[in-house]
Amino acid sequence: MMHNTLPEASEPMTAEKTAITLTDCGKTFADGTRALQPIDLAIAGGETVVLLGPSGCGKTTLLRIVAGLETPDAGGRVLFNGEDVTVRPIERREVGMVFQSYALFPNMSVRQNVAYGLKVRRVPREELTRRVDDALEMMQIAELAERRIGQLSGGQRQRVALARAIAVRPRILLLDEPLTALDALLRDRLRVEIDSLLRGLGITAVYVTHDQAEAMALGDRVVVMSAGQIEQIGPPRDIYHAPATDFVADFIGTVNRVPAAALAGWGDEVDGAVLFRPEDAEIVSGEGAHLRGRVASSLFLGDRTRLVLESDGLLPVVVDTRRRETIRIGEEIGIRLKPGHLIPLPSAGREGQTC
Repeated sequence: MMHNTLPEASEPMTAEKTAITLTDCGKTFADGTRALQPIDLAIAGGETVVLLGPSGCGKTTLLRIVAGLETPDAGGRVLFNGEDVTVRPIERREVGMVFQSYALFPNMSVRQNVAYGLKVRRVPREELTRRVDDALEMMQIAELAERRIGQLSGGQRQRVALARAIAVRPRILLLDEPLTALDALLRDRLRVEIDSLLRGLGITAVYVTHDQAEAMALGDRVVVMSAGQIEQIGPPRDIYHAPATDFVADFIGTVNRVPAAALAGWGDEVDGAVLFRPEDAEIVSGEGAHLRGRVASSLFLGDRTRLVLESDGLLPVVVDTRRRETIRIGEEIGIRLKPGHLIPLPSAGREGQTC
């Protein structure tokens, strides 16, 4: 039976944690497609950085440049602990990769899949056996060692892919949307396990996803990308509570924009619009409401109820409440904003492109 958390590694995977520095790394493909604008990015040794953005934003291209599967445009440089590895192929970069498709060998057993990278590196048999056993134990799949890949569930296959990646003791672990193919419940469980794994190993990791919950849960820092550019870099809390651009504000979570003039008591204090998250408005009755509206939708989500309010001349406002009583469609309610939780208006230009 598999547990919800993984055992921590008994020792760091590498003696020296590897820092990654990308300088002026852009990517233009042979057909002229500009997948990535020139980017500067610094990742500290042992840090987990999540590249987050919609499909086609350049996040996987950036990951492949770190891996050595793509070469940046002229002038771009990739450094590991200050050493230039820009033209060094993937097999000589000491990186481990986990793909969305798992990329496992169906004709091999679990043990043989995990051992594959070690055999390629000509690791002595005794050490190879020990490393494979350690990786299988760490991923809690030792009992599956002799099974064929076709006999495994999606979650088990992903654990095999992770075990294979860490068995070679890479300097850097790269994960390209590893949970996308899994169902929601299994995805949530493996998210916790991957977080435990990365913390235990103390390894530098770059994780690509379009899933905001994954990014918030796993990243020491999140790099939000759009149209081949970095929109913002920062800890998950900063990305969520203080978006630097309109794109980040709209892409991360749900945000309400209400003209200050439409809010009772706010017209003289704030110019323009007020931005706030659904959870940062509370339902009030009688006086004290900043805004009143009719309930157009009420969705019970288990831990909260999501309401959509309509008010004359305004866009719909989304409010989350943990009240247990039923709020009916068509009912008029008032909401009060929490001043300390308002989102500052994002700047017009892009910020955080270098770090």
